[in-house]
Amino acid sequence: MSYLDGFLFGYYPYICLSVFFLGSLIRFDRDQYTWKSDSSEMLRRGQLRLGSNLFHVGVLFLFFGHFFGMLTPHFLYEPFLGAGTKQMLAMVSGGIAGTLAIIGLSVLLHRRLSDERIRINSRTSDILILVVLWLQLALGLATIPLSAQHLDGGMMLLLAEWAQRIVTFRPGAAELLAEAGWIFKTHMFLGMSIFLIFPFTRLVHVWSGFGTVAYLTRPYQSVRSRRLNLPAGHDPLRRPGAGF
Repeated sequence: MSYLDGFLFGYYPYICLSVFFLGSLIRFDRDQYTWKSDSSEMLRRGQLRLGSNLFHVGVLFLFFGHFFGMLTPHFLYEPFLGAGTKQMLAMVSGGIAGTLAIIGLSVLLHRRLSDERIRINSRTSDILILVVLWLQLALGLATIPLSAQHLDGGMMLLLAEWAQRIVTFRPGAAELLAEAGWIFKTHMFLGMSIFLIFPFTRLVHVWSGFGTVAYLTRPYQSVRSRRLNLPAGHDPLRRPGAGF
């Protein structure tokens, strides 16, 4: 294992996660007025709706698929789902979701760059994050043909073990990726880098999306009408002494 591999896959994940959590917390505390997605839905609304729906459906599936797929220990699903079967399932479902997401993101990127009014009102970070996400999706799709060359699920298990060692602070995580191909490594590096730049972009609105789940557990708010016993001819909206 090279020194670069040791840093990128042994220490860099913790740098990215630290900036991700602390940076998000500091931005929420100090700059709440910037905690938004900066929607430009007044312009090219149809194109925005198409691209946004495709992208969000695809990327949400990919996020939860990667989250549970990589962090679920193998022994929990091994009795009923073999590693090879799981890899094939991930390739098919991830390929479909990734295709939807990259098509939607291409529509959004074209909309932002081709319309002068939207481009002028876009920050550099708005365009940069779209490009980074597009490259990440493209790299993810590029791993599918490589995974098809070894359907035993071996590489998938190594990647999952790496992620589980990282989140549980166990040593030896970087060594697991010594033989991984450069596309896998680049895909993982760019994915970690997205967490690194997350607090400084419009991506922070993702926290708000997950936060809305809390509303499902809140009690109902009772709103009751209140009748006022006012004298006949009295107008509650009229100021005393005001004429017509």
